[in-house]
Amino acid sequence: MSGQWDGLRDRVQQTIEDLVASGAETGVQVSAYLHGEPIVEAYAGTDGTGRPVTADTLFPSFSTAKGVTATVVHVLAERGELDYGLRLADVWPEYAAHGKSGTTLAHALTHATGVPQLPADVTPADFADWDRMCALIAAQAPQWEPGTRQGYHAWTYGWIVGETVRRATGRTLAQALAEQVAGPLGVGGELFFGVPEAELGRVARLGEHGWQPALAYLSANLPHIDLVVPPAVRPDAALGNRPEFLRADVPATGTMSARAAARMYAALLGAVDGVRLISPERLARVTAVAMDGPDWVFGQPVRRSLGYAVEDGHFGSSGSGGSLAYAFPQLGLAVAATKNQMSFGDGDPMEQLRELIQTEVAAH
Repeated sequence: MSGQWDGLRDRVQQTIEDLVASGAETGVQVSAYLHGEPIVEAYAGTDGTGRPVTADTLFPSFSTAKGVTATVVHVLAERGELDYGLRLADVWPEYAAHGKSGTTLAHALTHATGVPQLPADVTPADFADWDRMCALIAAQAPQWEPGTRQGYHAWTYGWIVGETVRRATGRTLAQALAEQVAGPLGVGGELFFGVPEAELGRVARLGEHGWQPALAYLSANLPHIDLVVPPAVRPDAALGNRPEFLRADVPATGTMSARAAARMYAALLGAVDGVRLISPERLARVTAVAMDGPDWVFGQPVRRSLGYAVEDGHFGSSGSGGSLAYAFPQLGLAVAATKNQMSFGDGDPMEQLRELIQTEVAAH
């Protein structure tokens, strides 16, 4: 790491150590890459079992993994194995039920398929059964005509995109992630959808601070949230710590280190140790705004590209409880943060750290 960034690294490190010392956080990782080179790699606290957090500690990171899912799709498209205009029903005939035959892969990536909902009685055990979940989703009637509006597909995103990829290419998203993204970038042991049994011991345990009241507030105030996130499968510590959930291939969520996520986004922007995931032309295409308007689930306007949230010169995704991973194309910067204390209120410390790094890099 360049000595130019020693001051920034020291500030980030001190900030996360203070967060842990105050009790606001238990364990934290922060990583940043600039033009393909690491400039920040900070970690502090414990993994929830008493072990110190290290650079390769794995953190359940919920929807931050949606950006990983999208990245895998773009790498496969770069290789000519997928097209964004692919109609899901052409490779997954069962998905055509209830007038969904015109749904495309682009609709899936932009949360526009109209199928964000799950059956009310779905359970964590169902999540571990890929075929069952895909059958349940294929049988759903859409909430709106596919492609005409957007609404956050909190859970269904992963199975809709993942089953389309599996039917079209013969590989699961987890296999493609390992072979085409994580492996070439040297983070094969730090970036997973389903965590291998042998690696479960490296996964940090989640805790909560004010998270259940936040979920209850959303349930009481957003009329569609319980359709999209039924009570038995809310994204909380109890679910995120379940070994069967961690092992399951649920590509709307994932388990990762901040280093792996930042390295992946850096390799979208340019070469990282000789590995670039997609061309500059494809990068421009997949980060252009594709959907802009009110979200059916949350109500407020949201801008989305082909698989990423887009705002203020950056693209990426964040996860319930505080993890995040973003890239800033104009700066050549990628930033990721993971943590194991799912929290709500009093600001967002990981976003504040992201802003600190972004501001410092922009000033140079």
